[in-house]
Amino acid sequence: MATYSRLPGSVALITLQNPPVNALSAAVRQGIVDTVQRALKDPKVTSVVICGQNGKFCGGADIREFAGPMLGPPLVPMIHAIEAVDKPVAAAIEGVALGGGLELALGCHYRIAHSKALLGLPEVTLGLLPGAGGSQRLPRLIGLTAALDLITTGRHISAAEALKLGILDQVTDNNVVDQAVEFVRRVAGLGTMGRGIVVALALTGISVVAVETQEKQLAEASQAVPAMLQREAGRRGLATPPGVISFSSNLQDVSEVELVIEAVFEDMSLKLQVFRHLTSVCRPGTLLCSNTSGLDIDQLAAVTQSPGLVVGMHFFAPAHVMKLLEVVYGPRSSPEAVATAMQLGKRMGKVSVAVGNCPGFVGNRMLKPYLEQANFLLEEGATPQQVDEALEEFGFPMGVFRMSDLSGLDVGWRIRKEAGLTGPGVESTRTRQGRRYSPLPDQVCEAGRLGQKTGRGWYQYDGPGGRVARSDPWVHIFLEAYRAEHDLVARSIAPEEILERCLYALINEGFNILQDAMAAGPEDIDAIYVFGYGWPRHHGGPMFHAGQVGLGRILERLQHHHHNHPDVPHLKPSTLLRRLVAVGSPPVQKWREFINKERVHSQL
Repeated sequence: MATYSRLPGSVALITLQNPPVNALSAAVRQGIVDTVQRALKDPKVTSVVICGQNGKFCGGADIREFAGPMLGPPLVPMIHAIEAVDKPVAAAIEGVALGGGLELALGCHYRIAHSKALLGLPEVTLGLLPGAGGSQRLPRLIGLTAALDLITTGRHISAAEALKLGILDQVTDNNVVDQAVEFVRRVAGLGTMGRGIVVALALTGISVVAVETQEKQLAEASQAVPAMLQREAGRRGLATPPGVISFSSNLQDVSEVELVIEAVFEDMSLKLQVFRHLTSVCRPGTLLCSNTSGLDIDQLAAVTQSPGLVVGMHFFAPAHVMKLLEVVYGPRSSPEAVATAMQLGKRMGKVSVAVGNCPGFVGNRMLKPYLEQANFLLEEGATPQQVDEALEEFGFPMGVFRMSDLSGLDVGWRIRKEAGLTGPGVESTRTRQGRRYSPLPDQVCEAGRLGQKTGRGWYQYDGPGGRVARSDPWVHIFLEAYRAEHDLVARSIAPEEILERCLYALINEGFNILQDAMAAGPEDIDAIYVFGYGWPRHHGGPMFHAGQVGLGRILERLQHHHHNHPDVPHLKPSTLLRRLVAVGSPPVQKWREFINKERVHSQL
């Protein structure tokens, strides 16, 4: 089991109890799920610490359960849910954190350990591999080489070595729970994109002027950002944080800087207002960058005095941790501006990819047909669980509908409203702008189901803020009524079709992007999807995967699905895909050369 208590200072303490090593039995897993939900629902709780009873954090899975049917909550979704919690969660590690115990700690946002603690992933000694996220989270945290050593040898390491590798955030000789509580008190309220960008810049040694016009948010950021910076500096082995950060509520204070990164809410009118102000405040030659996930860079550049000095820098949250950076250039962006943004990304340790200015850039442009196909599959007879299970079995950490619930269904709803696709006065048909459209997500939102934030979305949760997704009878009734309204006959849909429809539509858009010269080559697209969108690395990225499957096979299946759904343009095979198949389906390494020759030929 796991007990729950609230400590002074708005910290919830969850204590694992299963002597002798607090193994993750069904009762313990259920206790963790219940207490984490309780902490999320408690408005007085701002952060969470997980510890183990009697001086031991967790020795791993309860191997006695291996011989029988799985009871209680499964381990992998439980750890995913902890990782997705929007309140800081720290693991207070005493004694041991082994196997599933270390994987539980890796799912927490921070890890504080006693100097005598031992950590490791010993599953290999039983002929197994870490099965609860250790093989994914550990390489992300400490790099592939160090992670492979621990996974393949199964050796136990000391807290000192774990700190040096980057597994731990802090090691102490004192009371670990007290240290963890103090740690999360210092970092409560993190997570905004702007703060992460400030920390990422400061870690490179750049002096930063951080501007926030709202006094309350400014006060919170001035407390949270230094704590973030100190922690990240410690993780990277830096004695002191290298950059100097000054906070201001006045945009005039950026008048002498050389580069500005705007990170306001994703609203074009607001960003235009900020860029108009910046171009009047900043000196000539200042590079103006926008952290946007899909807005028109040309439109922002048009309101400035120097359009050539405007580029997009699309960071991924949390910005000081996520490796991907899309550097977005428009037709008027100067080569010097693009090169500067790319070099800055490299200096911050990012995988920087230059992409063209088009709706959604590269990552989100490809995501659109992926999401669209998932909705169409629901219309035709699939359930959210069936779609998600197929995608998660392929290797995605989270399926389409779980991801949508986590992000908030109202985000896409607002975008569709602004595009005139839904909202008051728009007829609820299955066609928009001459092509097939699914109003299912709009109707779910109209029912007040916005995802985890409301406790209901495509799944049901244990109240607002809940993280454990459960099948919801309401959704099944809703889908049946929707199909009846539109004279749709539900059919059985195999996982193979789910994968083909979702993944091949995404891949097809990748070929369109290459054809449109919005990405320089297939490697750029693969880097974006592996480092920013959770594409399973063992499949090498969407374009690499297409080559592995076979371009002829991809073309044949797209033709098949487009024949069945002629009103879905995203299923129409890309012209570039057709041409590559026509010349013998060259390996992915040769695509860039072929594309460049095609462009030269078309210009003659």
